Amino acid sequence: APCSPQPNATRFVCTEPTLSTFPSGLPPTTLAVSVEFTALTTLLPTALAGLPHLQELHLSSNRLATLPAALLRPVPTLRVLDLTNNLLADLPAGIFASAGHLQHLVLRGNRLRALKPAWFQHLPQLRWLDLAANALEEVPPAVFRPLRSLRSLDLSRNRLATLAPGALAGLRALEQLDLEGNQLGTLPPAAFAPAPALRLLFLQDNELRALPAGIFMPLRHLRVLDLARNRLRALELPPRTPGPALDLDISGNPWACECPLLALLRRAAPRLAAARDTLCASPARYRGQEVAAVSQAGDTGC
Repeated sequence: APCSPQPNATRFVCTEPTLSTFPSGLPPTTLAVSVEFTALTTLLPTALAGLPHLQELHLSSNRLATLPAALLRPVPTLRVLDLTNNLLADLPAGIFASAGHLQHLVLRGNRLRALKPAWFQHLPQLRWLDLAANALEEVPPAVFRPLRSLRSLDLSRNRLATLAPGALAGLRALEQLDLEGNQLGTLPPAAFAPAPALRLLFLQDNELRALPAGIFMPLRHLRVLDLARNRLRALELPPRTPGPALDLDISGNPWACECPLLALLRRAAPRLAAARDTLCASPARYRGQEVAAVSQAGDTGC
């Protein structure tokens, strides 16, 4: 039979498209389970009972619309949970209450509309949280505060129109933040102050028209900043620090090639990606010219 467990095995993998119930009888030696690309729609609260050593659970690309609140109680040592590409519109408040060792949590490609603070209350070791490609419209203030170990947070391709002040509160260890492909039109001036360890910040493909003065000033370790394809006319940058130049993508914006922008780029000397698509929209004498070339020219009077 397809997907029948082997005694004493440590890994169980099943990608049988017709599978509709979670396999039972897995040996207690199992460390990793992958049940992916199946017709699975529900899980029983006891699905993982008898797997006390389970460390990884991969359930991507199934048809799960709900999860039982007690699902993870039998697997307290779980480190990796991947629920990519299911139909989850919500999760029980206490779903992760017994999952204090979780390090990687992937909820990408579901139908989540709101974040519940209760989900993140008991995950002090979580390092990687992927919430991309859901239907999130806001990030409640301090919702991630307990995640003191979090290194990477992916909120790309949701429906975020703004970021609440304090949305990133508590994320002192965060190194990578992905907000690409939302509908962000504005950002609060202190948006990134709670995350001073950020090294990579992705804001491309939003609707940003302006950046608050000094918004990136707390980010002394920033190495990559992507602002491509927004509606920006003026630029803000993190402080210049010793070490490698900032990798900066500001292509696809209607830049105003006036002294503030030209002088900032000369002073900061970032490595510009996609320079050919980084063009002046104004003033008229520079329209259509590359921002980099104009900023390097000696005759701008800046």
